[in-house]
Amino acid sequence: MKSSSHLPRRSFITTSLALGAVAAAAPLTRAAAASGTESFKISLAQWSLNKRFLKRAGAEPLDNLEFARIARSLGIDGIEYVNQMFKDKATDRAYLGEMKARAASEGVKSLLIMVDGEGALGAPDEAARAKTVENHLKWLDAAAVLGCHSIRVNAASDGKLPASEQARLAADGLHRLCVEGDKRGLWVVVENHGGLSSNGKWLTDVMKRADHKRVGILPDFGNFYTDRQTSEMYNPYQGLREFMPWVKEAVSAKAYDWDTGAGRFYTEDRREKLEMTLDYERLLRIVLAAGYRGYVGIEYEGAKHSEIDGIKRTKQALEDVRAVLARA
Repeated sequence: MKSSSHLPRRSFITTSLALGAVAAAAPLTRAAAASGTESFKISLAQWSLNKRFLKRAGAEPLDNLEFARIARSLGIDGIEYVNQMFKDKATDRAYLGEMKARAASEGVKSLLIMVDGEGALGAPDEAARAKTVENHLKWLDAAAVLGCHSIRVNAASDGKLPASEQARLAADGLHRLCVEGDKRGLWVVVENHGGLSSNGKWLTDVMKRADHKRVGILPDFGNFYTDRQTSEMYNPYQGLREFMPWVKEAVSAKAYDWDTGAGRFYTEDRREKLEMTLDYERLLRIVLAAGYRGYVGIEYEGAKHSEIDGIKRTKQALEDVRAVLARA
């Protein structure tokens, strides 16, 4: 098995914080085992089936309304929607009602909507920033109809500006959107999604600047490339530790190829210039050490397995790690 600090193209130093996270996780997981409760629950991100939902070439088409059924067939009771899969239905109350009814009939909880393509919350132009906030309101409303707890957004700005100015602008847009989220009882959570948002120190600074009880982070295990062109990466374990104090009710377990020879709980992205090896056990120890007990969402993006098989393999890994940590 590879060292738990292995990351391709770079060698990260294991810090005392990581050791502290491991030590802190043990009593928490023992307590969960003793009480008979699971230390975390498992959900499914719709992006795991993006080839089928978006009707990519060579993929068997899948309708958005089938998502809850698919999740239940895989033994999963929480789902995370992606707005791209029903983008023209955001204000269609009848359609949203059907989505809600299907989830209820399957005994599946609608957790959040991942929102993309609605503009930059940190746009330098005041009018553009306000328009972006307005564009997100329909998704807050849709999330409320579906019974979700959050919408996931992006903290994007103009990359040509200084990092501190981008943080100020993104925080302003986020604060405005959180005011609206609060009216609906919803969290507004930011995913590390590349660029500065994948820098733990930058994104946590944005959280502080946004200064609202409804703002938070949805950490993605695999989205820590700050520059995909140059393969510049932020340490995923450090970033996750920095993000956890801001996590509300969702964590995204990005998964790539399994059974690559890296180790039982290791998943690997083997694409050129995007190579990454993630240690699920180490990552989940950090999550539990922070006291998190919510859903961990499967987001499969590998190439070795089919989408369904990749989801199944990731679910098995999460269940196996959960069992290991419960015995620790």
